[in-house]
Amino acid sequence: MKKFEIGVGMFGDLAFDKETRKFADPQQKLQEILAEIRLADELGIDVFALGEHHRPDYVVSSPEMVLSAAASITKNIKLMSAVTVLSSAEPVKVYQDFSTLDLISGGRAEIGVGRGSFIESFPLFGYDLDDYHELFEEKLDLLLKINTQENVTWKGKLRAPMENQTVYPRATNNGKLPVWIAVGGTPESVLRAARLGLPRQFKPLIDFYKKEYLRHGHNPEEMQIGIHSHTLVSENPEVIDGYFENYAAQMNRIGSSRGWSAYTKMQYDGGRSKEGALFIGNSDEVAEKINMVKEMFGLTRYIAHMDVGAPNHEVMMKSIELFGTKVAEKVR
Repeated sequence: MKKFEIGVGMFGDLAFDKETRKFADPQQKLQEILAEIRLADELGIDVFALGEHHRPDYVVSSPEMVLSAAASITKNIKLMSAVTVLSSAEPVKVYQDFSTLDLISGGRAEIGVGRGSFIESFPLFGYDLDDYHELFEEKLDLLLKINTQENVTWKGKLRAPMENQTVYPRATNNGKLPVWIAVGGTPESVLRAARLGLPRQFKPLIDFYKKEYLRHGHNPEEMQIGIHSHTLVSENPEVIDGYFENYAAQMNRIGSSRGWSAYTKMQYDGGRSKEGALFIGNSDEVAEKINMVKEMFGLTRYIAHMDVGAPNHEVMMKSIELFGTKVAEKVR
């Protein structure tokens, strides 16, 4: 049976000052993130995951750079992207960056790849959004070839072909890095993950994933399923109640460009309920909810995404501490 792993995930949300109309200092935020990763490692948390964005309200555009800095101040924690927007990235460079991180960290690097629910990177790097789906399919195919083959011969439609070329440096495990594929709620994205034998990173349609994974001949003992959900742990009810302001502000910033209605306290409280998607509450509440989905879906990994709306550093450190002690004890 696979060990059940717990992790902490972040996007590097920047707090917004309503008076100055400015976002928080990115340099200070990055230093806080590194301190938070160091604490997670010291507590024995299994994984730290960092996502890529290209917006003013997030500080991390290059997860592998921050993770490389974290590699030098940690000893055991796995360091992964969640996610690298592969559709607008170069697969050769993605492999090189993460294999370098793997060598620096002593074999602790993992890649989480996705199509990108935020689309700023497409025009930024010169990609056509009309190719959104095909870009991901093609680049994932190339990345997996690079990951498993010393010499790569490959041809696609949207990128120049490779002819008997090797990508250096090679990662520690015979050149092979763990690759997770992040999926949303569509059968197509789940089917892709199952067909390729990659672990999936989100909750919907897990039964469909399991069925397709087995139908494509993969070893059930190697099946990995993880979810990545918004989380905050505090034993102080005032902190949990007050966190609504941070959470709603970020949801509304994102929603303003997507046509969402304003985020309400009722939605927040509903999300925190037993059936809701928010893992926000005291250590007993969060642990109970993780155990419920762990059993329901047969999870091998749970990543607690903790920095939505940029709660302050002290709240984050305490949340990580509780997650790595009280919650970890109950879910392991």
